[in-house]
Amino acid sequence: MAHTNESVVSEFVLLGLSNSWSLQLFFFSIFSMVYVTSVLGNVLIIVIISIDSHLNSPMYFLLSNLSFIDICQSNFATPKMLLDFFVEHKTISFEGCMAQIFLLHSFVGSEMILLVAMAYDRFIAICKPLHYSTIMNRRLCIIFVCISWAVGILHSVSHLAFTVNLPFCGPNEVDSFFCDLPLVIELACMDTYEMEIMTLTNSGLISLSCFLTLMISYTIILITVRHQSSSGSSKALSTLTAHITVVILFFGPCIYFYIWPFSRLSVDKFLSVFYTVCTPLLNPIIYSLRNEDVKSAMRKLRNRHMNAWKN
Repeated sequence: MAHTNESVVSEFVLLGLSNSWSLQLFFFSIFSMVYVTSVLGNVLIIVIISIDSHLNSPMYFLLSNLSFIDICQSNFATPKMLLDFFVEHKTISFEGCMAQIFLLHSFVGSEMILLVAMAYDRFIAICKPLHYSTIMNRRLCIIFVCISWAVGILHSVSHLAFTVNLPFCGPNEVDSFFCDLPLVIELACMDTYEMEIMTLTNSGLISLSCFLTLMISYTIILITVRHQSSSGSSKALSTLTAHITVVILFFGPCIYFYIWPFSRLSVDKFLSVFYTVCTPLLNPIIYSLRNEDVKSAMRKLRNRHMNAWKN
């Protein structure tokens, strides 16, 4: 990730969330709990799915991969943010900044495609149940996961290829707690209008296309569920509610940032916190609270460990 000779900026200054020491302590206590809960919750989902034979299905295979992406997303910037609450001069190297941009867009792009794959899984399960086991085999699930990572990485590289060689020759203050791509581009010593349009087009197309695909898919699925018997549809409706909740909470801030990517308001910084720190927590909370199979597997795991401890 070597940058051109025009770039004299070797590090960026992160302005963080607040200059108030008391507020920073408050943020540290809140976000450290969210971070630990998020990582442990997603690890727990992966463990439960891997050891419980009743969860050996395509939906839970994709869910475990979603949890893995959320663990990665929890760690690309949050640990540094927590440490920076105790540092007066918050800095990140040029290489570290580019790495954060690469990781964020890789994880976000991968998660978008994986959510589409999960919607396709539910579409086949509800609209074509007799063909489900034939269509949604392990090979197709692995292909979906590989495609999600490939799209995420390509999406990220397409951003980084232009950003890494921009001439940074003076201003180096990023008004955030991590290297947010639009904020970093604005620091370049050149007219960045074309770069801003490319960033908006690249990220906007993938996020809007995935969101519209998901909304159309879930609309069709919900219509199908309404025509099924009440006994067979209640479980499907509960699962769909969890999926749709994750989609809305994940894509809401994402689409907002890509509609107004270079016009920042004070609330944007806290939306960034929600998107990078809190979003990875949605998966374990929503799926554990809304999904009876996952809750049942958690109870069995808890009882097994309690019995082992008593013996």
